[in-house]
Amino acid sequence: MLGLSLNKLKLLKRYANPFDMVHDGVMGMNQRNISYISRYNKRSLYPLVDNKLMTKHIAVEHMVNTPKLIGAIRDQHDIGNILEILGDHREFCIKPAQGSGGKGIMVIKDRNDADGHFIKSSGEEVSLHDIDRHLTNILAGLFSLGGRPDIALIEELIHFDNVFSGFSYDGVPDTRVIVFKGFPIMCMMRLSTSASDGKANLHQGAVGVGICVRTGRAVRAVQFNEPVEFHPDTDRKLSELCVPHWRQVLTLASSCYEMSGLGYIGTDIVLDRDKGPMLLELNARPGLAIQICNNAGLLPRLRLIEALTKKHRLSIPERVAFSMEHFGVWNDEPAHN
Repeated sequence: MLGLSLNKLKLLKRYANPFDMVHDGVMGMNQRNISYISRYNKRSLYPLVDNKLMTKHIAVEHMVNTPKLIGAIRDQHDIGNILEILGDHREFCIKPAQGSGGKGIMVIKDRNDADGHFIKSSGEEVSLHDIDRHLTNILAGLFSLGGRPDIALIEELIHFDNVFSGFSYDGVPDTRVIVFKGFPIMCMMRLSTSASDGKANLHQGAVGVGICVRTGRAVRAVQFNEPVEFHPDTDRKLSELCVPHWRQVLTLASSCYEMSGLGYIGTDIVLDRDKGPMLLELNARPGLAIQICNNAGLLPRLRLIEALTKKHRLSIPERVAFSMEHFGVWNDEPAHN
């Protein structure tokens, strides 16, 4: 009986007390959907973020830095022109315009001039026929939301900054910034692992690292909702993670409010070693696991912004400065290099 009771106690310790979660301002899915997504995000604007091609168009219009579009495959006839569309590009990324969770993404790192094959990021060689079939699957909606017919995007490849070496496994690490009414309020970095198959998806086993809004430094790291100290594949100490050009990252995220017109969004930003921070995509329904990564609730920050914006209208630099001052964990200067 005593052993059974001890086991129950151990099990209970793994789960948070609902009253403690309310006290800490942790936001649940229903509250997110009703009080923030439905209230601050017009449904008519959803296509701007659900469709990556439309996101890219508005990003270019607002001079927001984003990976360059090589071409778009809209119908089966276009697939026959794939080599002409690629031109001299030896490395590129193919993705569905309406995909989610990293599904349908093919990353090509080089070409084999001897046989005309393409070399994937994993080292596997694929033929032109394999690429044609992948494009056909994208057009058929195999990877899109709701299985709807889709468009295949071909983008220039991102070369992630060497400062992240050892922090990610066979994939590009990205920074998720929750932006509310133009204020970056909470951040995390998603690091791919072998368990996540090289994708920065927390539900598939990627590591989520909470990032201090003031400094860009790591706050806490989790995998499968459990705290971790080292990257499971590279053994790199995760507390050493620090995002360079941090103020630029927050400025880019903040500017997406004016760009999209959406009040509550998740911005996914990558750091290219040559081009700096770049917007990868937007999400009108960002998940809530970012609270676990930061060991903090979203609600106190959201309510502070709601109270502030009733009285004041701030510029992008002012919004970034406010967030860095009020939502930081560490007190040192933000990372620049």
